[in-house]
Amino acid sequence: MECWRENMRNRVFLESPRIPIFHHSSKPLFHHSKGMTIVRIERRKPLAAKVGIVGVGHHTYWAQFDGLLDELKGKLVQFEAKVRACGVETASFGILDKAQDAYDALPEMKAADLDVLFIDMVTYATSSTFGVLARDLNVPIVLVALQPLRAMPYATAKTYTQLCNDDFCSVPEFTGVAIRMGRPVADVILGVREGDPAADAEIAQWCQLAKVLHDLRRARIGLMGHVLESMYDMHVDPTAVTSAFGCHVALCEPDEILKHYLVEDRPAVEVMKARILAFFDTPDPVSDPITTKLTERDLEVAAKSAVALERFVAERNLDGLAYYYEALPDTPLRELVTNLIVGNSLLTGAGFPMCGEYDLKNCIAMMILDRLDIGGSFAEFHPVDFERDTVLVGHDGPHHLNIASRKPVLRSLKTYHGKPGRGAGVEFSIQEGPITMLSIGVKADGKLKFVIAEGESLAGPIPPTGNTNTHGKFLPDVRTFLKRWVLEGPTHHFALGVGHHADALVKLAQVLNIESAVVTPQR
Repeated sequence: MECWRENMRNRVFLESPRIPIFHHSSKPLFHHSKGMTIVRIERRKPLAAKVGIVGVGHHTYWAQFDGLLDELKGKLVQFEAKVRACGVETASFGILDKAQDAYDALPEMKAADLDVLFIDMVTYATSSTFGVLARDLNVPIVLVALQPLRAMPYATAKTYTQLCNDDFCSVPEFTGVAIRMGRPVADVILGVREGDPAADAEIAQWCQLAKVLHDLRRARIGLMGHVLESMYDMHVDPTAVTSAFGCHVALCEPDEILKHYLVEDRPAVEVMKARILAFFDTPDPVSDPITTKLTERDLEVAAKSAVALERFVAERNLDGLAYYYEALPDTPLRELVTNLIVGNSLLTGAGFPMCGEYDLKNCIAMMILDRLDIGGSFAEFHPVDFERDTVLVGHDGPHHLNIASRKPVLRSLKTYHGKPGRGAGVEFSIQEGPITMLSIGVKADGKLKFVIAEGESLAGPIPPTGNTNTHGKFLPDVRTFLKRWVLEGPTHHFALGVGHHADALVKLAQVLNIESAVVTPQR
């Protein structure tokens, strides 16, 4: 995982006497890969986190070994620079070398509102220096044992040399005390200070997880409408969601979007239409009789709905939305709520997960993958391809345009199968290569559960139905995988991202005290 893939983004406002629309450019943001043009939507809010760093040592050493403390302080400075390079804000608390130091530092650490705390094991330290931190800090603690030398210079080594490389020595003491206190550490990173890609990747992963945790506990997720009456697996208690993740669930009304939809703002709609046409292709229909080339009316409605949606999101200060609503036939509200797909997809790509079918749990899953910076499309399983040993993975709703394999397509749909309404549908396949899936289910005791899988997105034809699909291949074979997946109790929706990140999701689940199951073999 790259340390830092986000730059500060500018927010551009359309001139309007009403609530502004947030957007970046009416020009397409494309990059090219293997001869294909791929869309990229800029993130509106830069990912951020606050990571604490504290070193530990043993005060008795300082009088015994001249210069040792200064050398260990240098190790701490070196580590802090490594963490800052991962795009997080750092708060350093120096080196604690006895229990009283830890007690004295505790109020400052609590006040810092940290997302993750790295304890740099710069040399041996007694666990009394750590005990109160493990007991009282409600933050994931990662022990970092990165020694300067790959091996001791045995023929010339001195005790001083050993103490400079004794990073791992007290790790068992610390982890044992943490478990005894009922507050086990989140992870241990073991390796060499410099020239150790594996250790650097683990540090980067925890910095990325800090960004996930930072946003989860501050997010405002809108919940609008109702569950489809026939979908029992969708139901979840908003209080349980707040308890598990820290985010606030804001209850919203469809009329809050409708009031913006009914306001005529021709300049804003024309800008949105241009933006949509820049991001999407609009090909002729192929084989599905319910699809047509994108009509001017469907483009107009999609643009007008996207304008209203963005103003609603801004007005309610939302970071995501889960919704489903049908409204009465032949009303402006029916037209609006059944034509949010295009606006949803643009917002999802910009870092605001928009989840159809009222699936609040999956909105959280999409946010988690987005904050890991790996996508987070709204997905479910479609027909199995027994010839290719794959399963089509996709949905007819919002998708993360930044993980498309090529420029996405808009088609006009004469009907949304299984739902009321008609309008523009988004169609694309996911980038080829590794993929990760996260579904959040609910167990019999009401607690949440992560169901996780890694696989591959393969090149292959997808049905031209105005829906997103990709060929997912999973080990050991598609039959076995699908059986294992469903038997773990997922919601029928899941979030889909690129790369293999099951390990990060398992760590996140452990931090959140949520059960997890990985149903595919890990690397």
